[in-house]
Amino acid sequence: MSSPAPGGAAPLSPVTKWLVLAVAAIGFLFDTYELLMFPVIGAQALSELLGVPPTDDAVRLWSGRMLWIAALAGGVFGLLGGILIDRLGRKTVMVGSILVYSFSPVAAAYSTELWHLVLFRSTTFIGVCVELVAAVTWLAELFPEKRAREMAIGWTLACASLGGIFVTEVFNEIVSHMRAHPEGLSFLNDLGIKPAAWRYTLLTGLVPGALILLLMPFVPESRVWAEKKRAGTLKRPRFAELFSPELRRTTIVTTLLSACGYAAAFGALQLTPLQMVPGLPALDPIKKEHGPAVKAAQAKLDDAKAKLKDATDAAEKDKLGASVKAAAKGAADAQKPITDAINAKRGDIQRWQELGGLTGRILFAILLMYVASRVLIRIFLLPGVVLFPVAYLVLYGGDYTVFAVAIFLCGLVTVAQFSYVSEFLPKVFPLHLRGTGSAFATNVGGRMLGTMAATLNTELLSPLFSGENPQKVATAAAIIGTAVYAMALGLSFLLPNPVEEEQKPAA
Repeated sequence: MSSPAPGGAAPLSPVTKWLVLAVAAIGFLFDTYELLMFPVIGAQALSELLGVPPTDDAVRLWSGRMLWIAALAGGVFGLLGGILIDRLGRKTVMVGSILVYSFSPVAAAYSTELWHLVLFRSTTFIGVCVELVAAVTWLAELFPEKRAREMAIGWTLACASLGGIFVTEVFNEIVSHMRAHPEGLSFLNDLGIKPAAWRYTLLTGLVPGALILLLMPFVPESRVWAEKKRAGTLKRPRFAELFSPELRRTTIVTTLLSACGYAAAFGALQLTPLQMVPGLPALDPIKKEHGPAVKAAQAKLDDAKAKLKDATDAAEKDKLGASVKAAAKGAADAQKPITDAINAKRGDIQRWQELGGLTGRILFAILLMYVASRVLIRIFLLPGVVLFPVAYLVLYGGDYTVFAVAIFLCGLVTVAQFSYVSEFLPKVFPLHLRGTGSAFATNVGGRMLGTMAATLNTELLSPLFSGENPQKVATAAAIIGTAVYAMALGLSFLLPNPVEEEQKPAA
């Protein structure tokens, strides 16, 4: 480890190495923290902003739309960010993207209309999409020696799943606090934030910016990129070069592979807490207990609304308007025990999913040092072809714990793919195209194509099936998950070998 780095640059000092790893780990953790806020807060936020119950069709439709719109925005601007990474530098773009995704959730917490939430979730996604590519490229170039690079990227990426666990626990803690103190946090109420667990969760998105920006002045830019930039030998990134004869196969296959991973996540996993939890049999007892009161309160509200609609006299309208507000409060109060139980199960399923993702990233980091790239990805793809149909077609309607374990395993194999693609991309694109090529595969493939699976599920596939909304979404998730895992398995046989693996002597 003491030998000079490529290009004659002095190696990083031990303190600098640990700072670099800390910045990367915190960045990856909060990338996931910011992204996975929506699956835990989305139903509650959409219900409030749309003025409908959490199980309403409008919430189902906008759940899919929100996931796709935000990811599409992230994909478009993430592709632009990849070009900026190659032109302006890895560290510079990292700082800008972290600022974007730190302040966007704070703005989203003040949403009073649906388009506010859509806008600021989109800018959050943009920041995360750019930061991920910049950080992996930066790490790959600061740790040029193969084993050190694999350990640095593999283990810091493992921290990404801690973000999912962290945001789940933060949300659960806020929900618990809101049960005991429904009036909310007084100092936030003074700022004009309406008491709601989803709003307070969004406010915590400011934390990563403060942590990482404190450390950024003490870590270096990519040495090899900076040296070539200073010497004037850094080739200008050209988008068309990604489709040159030398790189065409690499670009297309990695883009499609990334799309498959994101399709499984957005078309199935992220919709599990967001849309499928309300239909779990484990919630049937509390629904039976409070169902009659909810129906009675809703009928009273509908009657009050009908009378208000038919009223013509201004004084009568004022009186009926007050009745509608009182009936709406009564309906919300009647629904609250069921809503609280659903939110608790949402947090628990999200926890199982994120623990699975963390396990997958750790397992990937261990296997990375011993298994060739194209074999490694198949270790995670083969089980997924079976897991997704079994989980969502068979286990969803059965024992809660068994289903939760199945979601753990689905999270394991899916999130491991994200680590694989992130670690693989810098090895197969040349230096001047690492940001551009990685951004294209991740953002065009993953964010723009793969995330369409959320809308495919909620708007196109699930309406074709019978049953309640949660059951419909689960059936569509089984189809999407199985299809994309089978496709990814086929693509794994077309992946190029990284140069350093091609140079290994045959076993």
